[in-house]
Amino acid sequence: MNASWKMAATATLHCLTGCAIGEILGMVIGTSLGLHNAATVVLSIALAFVFGYALTMRGVLRTGLALRAALGVALAADTVSIAVMEIVDNGFILAVPGAMDAGLGSALFWLTLAASLAVAFVLTTPVNRWMISRGKGHAVVHQHHQM
Repeated sequence: MNASWKMAATATLHCLTGCAIGEILGMVIGTSLGLHNAATVVLSIALAFVFGYALTMRGVLRTGLALRAALGVALAADTVSIAVMEIVDNGFILAVPGAMDAGLGSALFWLTLAASLAVAFVLTTPVNRWMISRGKGHAVVHQHHQM
């Protein structure tokens, strides 16, 4: 399959939407509860996977696929993309001095979080392009939408 940069960017943006919902929610919950940084990161990653898979499953279920099969499609389509995105964005947040401890009222917290998601998008797009060109990742989802 010939994967264009536009196709890869669209797939990455879809993945980023679910990841961002989970990532932001996890960071807000962890920070507001005063969780340790490691627990906050783990919570953010877990929620990013949950929301990322849920968004893909929502679309695939609309095609009439059974729940179990839709879960399989979501796992195949999103696991690598979400994993790369989470490594990049959490690594970025942890690398910015004071960002994890800045608090919800701080511009440092929110700007770092926004920048981390932007960097993750840029670095995950080539990964998605490579996967789609090999019939993997979001190419699996597109197969179901073309049915």
